[in-house]
Amino acid sequence: MEKVMKEAEKILSALENTLSKFDTTWINTVPFEGSWTAGQLAEHVILANSGFLQVINGPITETDRPADMMVAQIKNDLLNFNIKFRSPDEIYPQVAVYKQQELLARLKEIRNGISIAASSLDLTKTCSVFKLPVYGFLTRLEAIYFAIYHTQRHEHQLEKMYRALDTN
Repeated sequence: MEKVMKEAEKILSALENTLSKFDTTWINTVPFEGSWTAGQLAEHVILANSGFLQVINGPITETDRPADMMVAQIKNDLLNFNIKFRSPDEIYPQVAVYKQQELLARLKEIRNGISIAASSLDLTKTCSVFKLPVYGFLTRLEAIYFAIYHTQRHEHQLEKMYRALDTN
């Protein structure tokens, strides 16, 4: 469990660090056609990861398969940057004026919550409150890895946004 905690800390912190690099005027600027703003991207990650944190801390059942069975597939899917996913409506960010410091505070709060969950809960249990399309019910371990890889995917996108805005 030490490995997943370190990986979560590293990736979730990386997103915060990248968002911190943005000039405050860039947070709500569309960097290129077809893109969200950095604020919208951060809000999307907040909505998704806070949802996963609720799932991880929610009702559980016993697991009848290896607790990490879906991790490789989740990683392969989410870190394939050639595939474009459509965000589910419930985690689709609104067009709004986002404040960088508020986003960073919320991201840090979620990172701390995931760290606490990873260090204190039985990660082999299956989360029974939410069934993901394609993957089904995830174990707590798989749900944490989903948050890690989802965040890593968006940190990659946030870096592209930063480079686009930094060169204009």
